[in-house]
Amino acid sequence: MTGYAISSYGTFLNTVALNLFVYETTGRALAMGAFMAVRLAAGFAAGLAAGGLLTRFTAKSIMLRTNIAQAAVMLLLILAPDGLRTAALLAVSVVVGSCGTLFMVSLRTSIPEMVGEDRRSWANSLSISGRSMAMVAGFASAGVVVSLVGYTAAFVVDMATFAVCAVTVALLPIAGGGRGTPEVEPAQAPRQVRRRMSFAPAALAAVPGLGLMVVLRGVDALGSSSHNAALPVHSSELDASHPAVFVSAFWCLWALGSILAQQVVQRYGRRTGRSVGALGFGYGTCLMSGAFILAFAGFPPVATAVIALVAGAADGLTEVSYTSHLQTLPAGPRARAFGLSATVENLGFGVGMIAVASALDRFSPLTVVGWSHGVALLVAVVFLIRVTGPRGAASGRPAP
Repeated sequence: MTGYAISSYGTFLNTVALNLFVYETTGRALAMGAFMAVRLAAGFAAGLAAGGLLTRFTAKSIMLRTNIAQAAVMLLLILAPDGLRTAALLAVSVVVGSCGTLFMVSLRTSIPEMVGEDRRSWANSLSISGRSMAMVAGFASAGVVVSLVGYTAAFVVDMATFAVCAVTVALLPIAGGGRGTPEVEPAQAPRQVRRRMSFAPAALAAVPGLGLMVVLRGVDALGSSSHNAALPVHSSELDASHPAVFVSAFWCLWALGSILAQQVVQRYGRRTGRSVGALGFGYGTCLMSGAFILAFAGFPPVATAVIALVAGAADGLTEVSYTSHLQTLPAGPRARAFGLSATVENLGFGVGMIAVASALDRFSPLTVVGWSHGVALLVAVVFLIRVTGPRGAASGRPAP
């Protein structure tokens, strides 16, 4: 998790540095959108392929290769001459988008094997806390690193973080390597392939509310795209001379709330021996969506700070409860379910960014975020009714 947090720091640092570098290299704001679109499309495709790859290769080998690939493509960008910078940036967007998704699916799939079924909620909380701290450090230091030492130094730091993560992955003592399903004899292959192809739909149908849970995750990603796009606009409206102040403060408080939520989840797990489960995901989504809507309502700074903390805490709760719930599936269906989930999340965020960017030209940030998170809130209520109803409660009772 330390290696994952370090690589996450490099990722968030480069989220800022690469966008600025794309703009300076091409001189067009449209190129930044195209860069993000290619990255999301690569993540979408990787999510579709992740389940199949995890049936052929171990999770450990995939995590190792994805970190090496990302370090290598950053080196390619550093060494690329001026005439090949655009091609190198395209390669970076494809590799980082696809490898980032494959790494996350492999990590989440293999956590139960790493730490045991009874400690998966603790491990998920640990990874989310590390990523939240990395996000704050990456965003906070990006401007300083780029301003003081330049883009090349930022890319070198990012390359080094992937190398550190690759070393930590190489040292992981995973008994089976996190393989989704065992290898089969050639005579059994056709039947086994058909079974594997139906793993994800079968898993979603077998667990009460799981299909709707993945749908809610995609709608939540659409809502996330709205506040990510609307925050800079809202911040500029509050203080045109210092637009970065509100955004930075909001994300720092959001991350602090997420970290605090992970501490509560870990203590709850140690005291009760249970994870927060599907109900935590549903209620957390309701709280998170409501908090993000209120964040744009123009409340005084102190109230907005509290709202940002609540949004971060709810976001952290939904993340750990969702991940822990999918990890209750057997290894094969688990890998395909996480791959499908990653695909749905990338689709929701990508479609949301396009729709929100268009809507912000005509409507206020509060209106755009209100509609986007309002849809997530509505789907979350439907999900809670489904899970807490007589059928869902009776079916889900044996496996909290």
